[in-house]
Amino acid sequence: MAKSKTAYVCSNCGNDSPKWLGKCPVCGEWNSYVEEIISPSNSSKIPLPFERQEGKPLLLKDVETSDEPRIDMKDGEFNRVLGGGLVPGSLVLIGGEPGIGKSTLVLQTVLGINHLKTLYVSGEESARQLKMRADRINPGNQSCYIVCETNLEQILVHIKNTSPQMVIIDSIQTIYSESVESSPGSVSQVRECSAAILKFAKQTGTPVLIIGHINKEGNIAGPKVLEHIVDTVLQFEGDQHYMYRILRSIKNRFGSTSELGIYEMRQSGLREVSNPSELLLTQNHDGLSGISIAAAIEGVRPFLIETQALVSTAAYGTPQRSATGFDGRRMNMLLAVLEKRAGFKLAQKDVFLNIAGGLKVNDPAIDLSVITSVLSSSLDIPVSQSTCIAGEVGLSGEIRPVNRIEQRILEAEKLGFRKIIIPDNNLKGFSSKVGIDIVPVRKVEEAFRELFG
Repeated sequence: MAKSKTAYVCSNCGNDSPKWLGKCPVCGEWNSYVEEIISPSNSSKIPLPFERQEGKPLLLKDVETSDEPRIDMKDGEFNRVLGGGLVPGSLVLIGGEPGIGKSTLVLQTVLGINHLKTLYVSGEESARQLKMRADRINPGNQSCYIVCETNLEQILVHIKNTSPQMVIIDSIQTIYSESVESSPGSVSQVRECSAAILKFAKQTGTPVLIIGHINKEGNIAGPKVLEHIVDTVLQFEGDQHYMYRILRSIKNRFGSTSELGIYEMRQSGLREVSNPSELLLTQNHDGLSGISIAAAIEGVRPFLIETQALVSTAAYGTPQRSATGFDGRRMNMLLAVLEKRAGFKLAQKDVFLNIAGGLKVNDPAIDLSVITSVLSSSLDIPVSQSTCIAGEVGLSGEIRPVNRIEQRILEAEKLGFRKIIIPDNNLKGFSSKVGIDIVPVRKVEEAFRELFG
C-alpha cells in the first residue's frame, strides 16, 4: 500500500510544491502555500454513477450549432444576468459575503419554478432551517427535494436516485470526497469535488448552481481553478445595513458580463427592482444643499443616483476625507481639481461623501455630480432638483465624454427631469430628439456657472 505524503499547495492557483515557498512561482501570490496530505489515490477514482459519453474528434466545420436552449428562472433580474436564462448542463458559481442572501436568492428562485424537479444539497443548514425559510418565501412549491449531506459520493447517489432537472450545492467549501485525504474546504477538496460535479453536469446535461464563500479580500475562496472550470461566476454584493443587493456577472460563457440585477431585501425574501432610479432618489430634496443627481451606468443599465456631500470646517488640525460608495482616492483627486482649477479652497475643511442607497459606483461619469454636491454644500446653495448631471472630470478641469450618453438622457427624461448637463464632446453624432433640455459644457467652470449662476 502506497504511503500518503505531505505537500504544500498554493491556495490561490492550486500549484503544489514539496516544500514551503514564500511566493508562488506560478501566480506570484505571497504567503499562499498551505500544508496538505496528498493521497496516492487521485480524482479519477471518484465514482460517478453515470455512463461516460464516448466521442471522437470532429472537424470544426462538421460541428452542428444551434441556439442554446434556456431554462426560464421566473426571475427577470436573474435571467438578465445569466444572459437570458439557465443553460442546461452549465455550472454556475454564486459568491458573496456571509449573510448577504446567497442561499435566499437561490432558494427563492428554485421555489418559483414549479415545473422543474430540483435537488437542493445543503451542507450548512438543516432541513428544518430550510423549511422555515421556504415557508417565509414561497410555501406553495412541491417540486424541490432537500438533502443535508456533505459527502460527495453520497450526494452523487442521491442525484442518481432522484434524477433531478437542476442541482443546488450549498456550499462547495463544505463538500468533501473520501478519495482525498484533507479537510473540507481545503484546496484539494474544492478542486476535486468541483471537477467531479463538472463531469456530472456535462455528461448528464443537468444545470448545477454552486454557492461559494469569499475570503477577506472579497474573492471566491479556494483555488482559482474553481472559477476557471465553471461556466458562469456571479457575485452577489451589497451592504448588510442597506436593503439593496446587486447580482453582478464576472464570467459568463453564455452571455454578457456587463449585465447586473438589482434586488431589494425584505422579510419575505428578495424583490426584483426593475426600475432602481425611482427607489434611489429622495422624493423631495428641494432647498437642501449638498445633493445632486447623477446619471450613472452599471453594466448596461442606466439609473439615476443621488450623491450627497457635507463640507464643514475642520474641528481639528487635520481635515477629514471620507467617502461611502465611492473611491476615496478619486474623491481626493476631484477635490484637488476643484481647488486648483476652480479656485475653491477646501484644504482646511472636512469633506464627507455618500452615495445614497448603499450602492458602490465605479462609473467615472458621476465625477461632475460629486464635485457639484461638494461645492453645493460648501457654498450652501442647493442644486435644482429638476437637473441631472453626467460627466467625467479630467485633471486639467475639462469635462470628458462618457459612454452610452443616449441611455442616460432617456432615463433622465423618463423620470421627469427637465435639464441634463453633459460633456460637450458627447453631442457629436447625437441626433435623437428628446423632451429634455441638454446643456453641453467643456470645463467645470461652465458647469458651475450653469448650476449656481
